[in-house]
Amino acid sequence: MHKRQLLSFCAAVALAALGTAQHNANAQASARPLRIIVPYAAGGPIDLTARILAERVKDTLGPVIIENRPGAGGNIGADAVAKAAPDGLTIGIAATATNAVNPWLYSKMPFNAATDFAPITQMVRVPNVLVMNADTAQRLKINTLADLIAYAKAHPAKLNYASGGNGSAGHLAGEMFKAQAGIFAVHIPYNGGNPAQLALLSGQVDFNFDKLATAAPNIRSGKLKAIAVTTATRSSALPEVPPVAHTLKGFAIDTWWGLVAPAHTPKDVIARLNQAFVAALNAPETHTRFANLLAEPVPSTPEAFGAFMHGELAKYEKVVKASGAKVD
Repeated sequence: MHKRQLLSFCAAVALAALGTAQHNANAQASARPLRIIVPYAAGGPIDLTARILAERVKDTLGPVIIENRPGAGGNIGADAVAKAAPDGLTIGIAATATNAVNPWLYSKMPFNAATDFAPITQMVRVPNVLVMNADTAQRLKINTLADLIAYAKAHPAKLNYASGGNGSAGHLAGEMFKAQAGIFAVHIPYNGGNPAQLALLSGQVDFNFDKLATAAPNIRSGKLKAIAVTTATRSSALPEVPPVAHTLKGFAIDTWWGLVAPAHTPKDVIARLNQAFVAALNAPETHTRFANLLAEPVPSTPEAFGAFMHGELAKYEKVVKASGAKVD
């Protein structure tokens, strides 16, 4: 080989090696896993839906790690998202509690729900349902929401309702219902949703606002009577039960959650994440698996989810303040 040819060959090899090294570096960078912070313990509905989506987006976004950061009503995990680097590698779950209720419920918040997050897409809507002990409903001749309101007005302070605690979804739904219906019912807080449901099943209390997923088995068995769902429209999981809004116009207090990134995450990164997760939410398999949790996928644009969260934050300010609930 001539000297000139040898030099050309060596140069070509060096360039190829440099290109391979650069390709490997890029591949390593792109292989950095996406981290989804779930601000609640593993095993619950929010955690399960996050894991279902993580499976579906790994082909487009690469490996995904679910990190559970429970505590302080979800504030610890949400704060970890808010304070993460805005590079698209850490995102998290925003939920009714963390991004709409807690800012008014807690005296001090570690993050600003209105400004510290960049919305990606809403994920899920889970109906709540107003349920009565079936024997109590039969004894009091209550079959509809109008019947319940009429009975409460005719018998002031005779009815009571349970919740999983002051400031819980069931408590706030009950206070919103009382205010809009113009009735009074005694609130009895329990230490969690399960004790509240047991109190209803045993006839210690008259009605509850419960998660549909929790109440459904007892509704099907006939132990509980479903009076109304709290979503603005009928729920596909319980289509025969009308919404509260059919009787009390504008009433809507369902549970929701979605995906957010830290504020200032670049718009092109948000768009890429939105495209991947919306496709995952629209997949038939996702609908089937979410249906088993009585959860309805509700994919959206970042702008629509941002506007929705802003409206929820404003709505719950009034609800929480009217309830008098506070966590110091």
